[in-house]
Amino acid sequence: MKKFILVLLLLLTACAPAQDSQVVLPELLPTATAYIDASYPTAAANVSAPQQTAAGINVNLSRAWMDGKNVNADVCFTLPDASDWSIWAASLSYSGIVLQEYGTTLVSVQEAANGQPGLRCDTLTFVVAPDADLTNATIIIDAIAAPPQPSDYCDIYLPKIQQVLLERGTGISVDCVDVNGTLTMQILSKPAEMSQEQAEQLVYSDEFYTVRGPWSFPFNLSQ
Repeated sequence: MKKFILVLLLLLTACAPAQDSQVVLPELLPTATAYIDASYPTAAANVSAPQQTAAGINVNLSRAWMDGKNVNADVCFTLPDASDWSIWAASLSYSGIVLQEYGTTLVSVQEAANGQPGLRCDTLTFVVAPDADLTNATIIIDAIAAPPQPSDYCDIYLPKIQQVLLERGTGISVDCVDVNGTLTMQILSKPAEMSQEQAEQLVYSDEFYTVRGPWSFPFNLSQ
């Protein structure tokens, strides 16, 4: 009987569940954070002449500031007419460098009313090096333009184009003709020695829908 009890105890001990094993988790590494270079400043500029007038257009640079690598400027200009006018050419110059690539973000458009011209406001953005010396910089708005829709040539631009071609003695004549039910400006005559391409370059020149300045805004943005 004692042998039976001893064997039973041995069997129960062998079948008993093992003690819970202790799991050791590896130590977690700290989460990496974005590196922000202290040389990417945020600062407001002092604009010495915030309003300029040229070619009958008032342009106002209300503020300029640097945010990281971006030099931004809020620019508003009076609209010559109800066409879709926008900044056509602009540049940022500093320390002998001239940047002509820029981005624009529309802020607002105010239509003409009560004898006052319309007004459009945009934010210009130039990308510069973080160590750029902007203590003596200038933003220049070279031109604004309203690229026409095909129908605008007959509705708006035909008289002006024909008058300029006549005054310059180009020998080119243009008029609007019905093409499949749509009035379309076409070249009716040109000098024989002038190619069609040359004539079209004169007729469809951007000078007819562009107002050129320049409007120049010196500013000081010390870091």
